[in-house]
Amino acid sequence: MIRAAAGSLRVMRFGIDVAQQRVEWKELVDRAQFAEEMGFDGAWGFDHFQPMYGEGPGNCFEGMSTLAALSGVTSRLRFGLLVTGVTYRHPSLFTAQAVTIDHASNGRLELALGAAWFEPEHHALSFDFPSMKDRFDRLQDTLEIVTRLMTGEHVSYEGHQFRLQNAQLRPVPVQQPHPPIWIGGNGPRRTLPLVARYADMWHASGTPTSVAPYSERLDRLAEEAGREPKDIGRAASLSLSQSVDDMRRSAAAWRDAGFEYLVCGWPGEGRARIEEFVERVRPEFAAS
Repeated sequence: MIRAAAGSLRVMRFGIDVAQQRVEWKELVDRAQFAEEMGFDGAWGFDHFQPMYGEGPGNCFEGMSTLAALSGVTSRLRFGLLVTGVTYRHPSLFTAQAVTIDHASNGRLELALGAAWFEPEHHALSFDFPSMKDRFDRLQDTLEIVTRLMTGEHVSYEGHQFRLQNAQLRPVPVQQPHPPIWIGGNGPRRTLPLVARYADMWHASGTPTSVAPYSERLDRLAEEAGREPKDIGRAASLSLSQSVDDMRRSAAAWRDAGFEYLVCGWPGEGRARIEEFVERVRPEFAAS
């Protein structure tokens, strides 16, 4: 994934958050198929077990199995979760799930990871919620285990919290050496060094102005890790619940800041707003 210099990027990719909460399964399938018909690059969900907005109980489909299922009713669309919480699954299990989805989708998985944050959900469902330090240690272990096990070779590993003894998983992924790894978050002390070491794509939160210092730090960390900064793509989010002019200005600001991928939130205004974005905004950023 190549990132052009800030201000020179002509082409952007767009994904859309299909928001697998407070909807029936048929609606979720319809959203993914609609996203593919509209030419979006990817469809994104989240990794939670309870709705993140609205009042009272509601449907919330598990993230990894949702990706597997949606890959079977689409043919081109790429899939990922923003982001997969490392507290919910043992990294060996997560690796096996990811490889399975990569094969089921014929190489359309984006592998996004984060340290997890929603403490009430962990307590309610009896997931361990360790300290922030321990969660980031677990994230580092998971990144190391995923990348090693996806080689298909025998792996032994002594990590912060996990240990492998002559472990092996087969098959290897369709995408070699592994599906693109995304890491989300702006933390300068733990997150960005992990991005610099492991990630193909960084998903930042904030505004183009607020994330600029973090992007500059990531460039420096990548060089220190022996990587070309331009080989780590930049991604952010875009609201479609704003005017066409504001959508255009927001996308342009991200592009000018060197970002190449925007995940569009599913708007409360529905499909008509998405169609408006596709017809009136996206062509300005997708053309070379």
